[in-house]
Amino acid sequence: MNKILFVFALFFTSVCFSQSVRFDGLIQDEKKNPLEMANIMAINNGTKAMDSYGITNDKGKFQLTLKPNTAYTIKVSYLGMKSKEIPVATKSENMTQNIVLDGAGIELEGVEIVREMPVSIKGDTIVYNADSFKTGTERKLEDVLKKLPGVEVNADGEIEVEGKKVSKLMVEGKDFFDGDTKLGVKNIPADAIDKVQVLRNYNEVSQLKGLENDQDNVAMNIKLKEGKKNFWFGDVTAGIGVAELDSRYIINPKLFYYSPKYSINLITNFNNIGELPLTAQDYFKFTGGFKNMMKKGGSNFNVSSNDLGISLLRNNRAKEIETKFGATNFAYSVNKAWNLSGFGILSTSKTELETKSQTTILDSGNKDNRNENTSQKNNLGLFKLSSTYKPSDKFQFDYDILTKLTKQEEYSDLFREQIVKNVATSEDIFTTKKQDPTSVNQNLSLYYTQSAKNIFAFEAQHLYQDENPFYNANLQTAPFDEDVLTGFTPNQNRNDYNQNRFVKTNKLDAKLDYYYMVTPKSNFNITLGNTYSYQNFNSHIFQMLDNGDRNDLNDPQNNNDVDYRFNDAFVGFHYKILTGKFTLTPGVSLHTYQMTNGQLGTDYSQSFTKVLPDFFALYQIKKSETLTYNFSLTNDFTDINQLAAGYVLSNYSSLFRGDRYLENATSQVHSLRYFKYNMFNFENIFANATYTRKVDAIKTKADFDGINQSSVPYNSNLADETFSGMGAYGRSFLKNYKASVNASLNWSKFNNIQDSEQRTTESFVQSYTVRASTNYKKLPNIEFGYNLLINKYSGSTFYTDKPFAKLDYYFLDSFSFVSEYEFYHYYNGDKSVDNEYDFLSASLIYQKKNSKWEYKVSATNLLNTRYLNDDNFTQFSTRVSQYTVQPRYIIFSMKYNL
Repeated sequence: MNKILFVFALFFTSVCFSQSVRFDGLIQDEKKNPLEMANIMAINNGTKAMDSYGITNDKGKFQLTLKPNTAYTIKVSYLGMKSKEIPVATKSENMTQNIVLDGAGIELEGVEIVREMPVSIKGDTIVYNADSFKTGTERKLEDVLKKLPGVEVNADGEIEVEGKKVSKLMVEGKDFFDGDTKLGVKNIPADAIDKVQVLRNYNEVSQLKGLENDQDNVAMNIKLKEGKKNFWFGDVTAGIGVAELDSRYIINPKLFYYSPKYSINLITNFNNIGELPLTAQDYFKFTGGFKNMMKKGGSNFNVSSNDLGISLLRNNRAKEIETKFGATNFAYSVNKAWNLSGFGILSTSKTELETKSQTTILDSGNKDNRNENTSQKNNLGLFKLSSTYKPSDKFQFDYDILTKLTKQEEYSDLFREQIVKNVATSEDIFTTKKQDPTSVNQNLSLYYTQSAKNIFAFEAQHLYQDENPFYNANLQTAPFDEDVLTGFTPNQNRNDYNQNRFVKTNKLDAKLDYYYMVTPKSNFNITLGNTYSYQNFNSHIFQMLDNGDRNDLNDPQNNNDVDYRFNDAFVGFHYKILTGKFTLTPGVSLHTYQMTNGQLGTDYSQSFTKVLPDFFALYQIKKSETLTYNFSLTNDFTDINQLAAGYVLSNYSSLFRGDRYLENATSQVHSLRYFKYNMFNFENIFANATYTRKVDAIKTKADFDGINQSSVPYNSNLADETFSGMGAYGRSFLKNYKASVNASLNWSKFNNIQDSEQRTTESFVQSYTVRASTNYKKLPNIEFGYNLLINKYSGSTFYTDKPFAKLDYYFLDSFSFVSEYEFYHYYNGDKSVDNEYDFLSASLIYQKKNSKWEYKVSATNLLNTRYLNDDNFTQFSTRVSQYTVQPRYIIFSMKYNL
């Protein structure tokens, strides 16, 4: 494998430094002042193609790479100045020439040339001309984005620009499934894309732009080609295939319609090839575009999820996956002032998982070895309706409602071997998990500009959540003593544990912001806010006996009937000022907290007042170079799940009970971020570091009986610390090449109590990646790289070496060939675990020019790899797992493009 990568690297290096001529110089105005971000391109007079392009740096310098002995027309433009065309004939030597643009000229010419540029910047907006980066093998938006300088798409379908996650994806200015970018990335056809606009410092509310610190807010807007507007477009794909033992299929129609008045998107997907348009993980993190409106308040009250730990997939790699998916998204302009939008998503999946794992309890070294077969059924529904009413620039009224409906079932059959003090015992265990939670999230916002100096913003958000998880475990041995689960009947052939839980949450957040513009470069902000939450938690444990009778464990310690009320009323003050190259925003908030939980026939209340400061500073080094610092002191509060004092079955070998006397934790967070984007050589640099110190953290103390665990939370007087850092350097050069290197580090130190002894555990996770790629129009393109992952836990270190390569080639004006290869070497420090496996996929597509029909043959897991590995860490144990993945299969499909 290393030899293959060496050959790729040698080829990449050789083509990068093949014969070329450098043409550079300065672009200036009539007074010899440098013009930053002027556009320059070289048009080949013979082929009429654009051979090179560039944008000047802060000193007005440009640099183009041209072919020797070739005649060119050099086009130069700068908005607000007259464009210029210069004839240039290259020889074999490098050339230098300064260019002077005349004063205010015909702006239309400048706009026209800017539109031809592959990349241009207009204020906070970066515009990419998609056709300048397409090679012919692109099928979806994802394929295009991966070729744009400064843009990345991660494995979860999330778009990242300049190291920041894109929070909103739009098409023609209309929301595309607000709250998630994956559906757009995986489904919008590449041939429909004209421009990709990256909107930095984005704020949905025009009245608040410039008043808030929006440096981390990034949105993306896709501009369609003219032939795709006011017409239905999309494609319908159908395919069949074979695997080792059974047949495979895919049916995937997608339709899109965009007009100035309304838009409709329809996406469906039925398959058993492991193609997951929306995973369970995607569903639970789908925000629907709802933002954290209380982030300035200084309090952190998160509502936990009682999701029973339904097993999650490693991407789409499971033993078997069958999916049925349908989604629709619409936007409608009722009139100039009122816009409606929304979406509906329905997903059904059946999944088979086969896992081998070994869990090692820290310190004791006791082990839990498992062979587990799991069957899942997931029915997921998401529905959102949004309304925006903006009759004038002074007033805006927004309302959103997002509903999540879920029905999940999971059945597991596992063989467990316990090794306790070098003595091994084994048994068969059967578990059942069922849940159908519902949540409704509503948001109401009013924005009013009373005058140029006075702006008001009112926001309110309500969350209703209803959860009812059921858990059953059927074991041969009883993992818990009778004095723990009082009333448990021993001496059964099988020990059948069951638990019902019912958790309801009503949470209301509301705040009123007043902004006063002191000067054009400074404002102060007063915030009045309140968070109120009411929760109810009921749980009951019962046993099914061998004779079929039900044994209710009615002792109070086995049951919960708890209600919890939380209230946070606060007032905040922030002052923002721009002075020179600095933007400073010091702030402080005063909070009054009240908490009451009722259980076991009594109420327990707490109340206190606290002052929480925060600070933001931005140093604008240059137009595209910044250094940002953030500091915040926050109060972190638990919800009802950790206050319920009765036992809760976490799983068949773990019991948890809460503590009604828990207090809050306090976190101080420091973050530093550096960013530089140089359009002169398309260099992209960013780095960030975040340090968090949590005092009086809510921790968990655990007692182990062999590998069986009983846990209870407590307020620790020792601080937990975490540090995360990330850095990346990327560059596009010589027009057809792109390379990057990045690193991420995550270090954590936790203090806990295990078996009545104070213990400190640490984890240190490191990831390093280098990659390079080409982007030719008429030659094969390659991407290759290497990733090293190091997971170091207390007493254990795991390594994953992952070289990877991709080849795509568009040839004979009709054929596209794409192949991807990944090699994994997974091992631990002493090589007691040492596995190698790899994945190879390939596809060949035939589509005649201007034909609506496409024919494709694709193969997945060509090397028929059967397993993959991973590991994870808790504060009490480490776990190494081996997953069975889908076998090799080949699919023949046809696609009709509308």
